[in-house]
Amino acid sequence: MNTPEPSPAHWRKSSHSGGDEGECVEIADLHDQIAIRDSKAPHTGHLTLTRQNFATLLTHLTSQP
Repeated sequence: MNTPEPSPAHWRKSSHSGGDEGECVEIADLHDQIAIRDSKAPHTGHLTLTRQNFATLLTHLTSQP
């Protein structure tokens, strides 16, 4: 779901995002949900996931070679 940016969201860059590598992801804790956006284009919106779905996504991504 692509939703407008939440009001008091504190966005932080992923610890796995490199300095000049061009693939940067930011996340924000929205209490009961996690928002994910492209740090190079924050104005384009973000993806909002439940905490459970975010955990599932991370598990899937870390299991990939």
